[in-house]
Formats: sequence, C-alpha cells, structure tokens
Amino acid sequence: MTERILSAGVVVVRRAADGWRVLLLRVYNYWDFPKGVIEAGEDPLAAAKREVREETGIDDLEFRWGGDYVETAPYSKNKIARYYLASTATEAVKLAVNPGLGAPEHHEWRWFEFADARSRVVSRIGAVLDWARKRIGD
Repeated sequence: MTERILSAGVVVVRRAADGWRVLLLRVYNYWDFPKGVIEAGEDPLAAAKREVREETGIDDLEFRWGGDYVETAPYSKNKIARYYLASTATEAVKLAVNPGLGAPEHHEWRWFEFADARSRVVSRIGAVLDWARKRIGD
C-alpha cells in the first residue's frame, strides 16, 4: 500500500461589511486553500499556520472555532489534506516567491463569497468549504 502523505492548511476567512469572505489561491485553473506537506516531526496545526504565512504573508490567524479540522479523502497518489478554520483581519495577500521554484507557487488570490467560491472548486475542496461554512454558522 502507498504511504499516506498528509498536508495541512487553513480555510482562511475574513469578515467583510456584508458577510464572510473566504480566501482561495489559484494554480492554473485549480483553486484551493493555503496548504502544504507537513515536515517530519512537525505538528499538523503548526504546519498549517506555517503554510499560510509562507504562501500568503498572513500571520494574524485567529482559530475562533477551535482546533477542529476536516480531512479530504485520499487523492493524487494517496495524499490527504487536513484543513483547519481561522479568521484574519488581513485583506492584502502577498504571494511570496518559493525558493525551490524561483516564482510564487500560486498565480492569483481572491476573497470570495462562499457561493462564488463553491462554484470554482473541485468537489473535494467543495466539501471542505461546506464544512467551514457550517462551522461559521452565519
């Protein structure tokens, strides 16, 4: 059996004047939340926070809904993504250059209303989005 590869990320939301917005990052035509592979010995929540900071520059995450998470079903060579839910007051995202790539990992970022975000993601990410929306509760 192929070894499971666990990555961790955060569904990052912020309060706008007319409701919650969720952050999605785009690579080619694929939209996802900030996430990355957990390093050896790294706590999954610490990895999720690190990935958000590295990929977006956001470092003021507030885990106001606690430390609960949701995991995706295995995909692409037995990868599993674990997502936490946190809010931020930060609106501007900085797509940092990945030293290994010599360019940013993502092509674009946007804050979406939940319904608009849902229409852009694959079903695996849509299930995570639905979980986050339910957790927020408004």
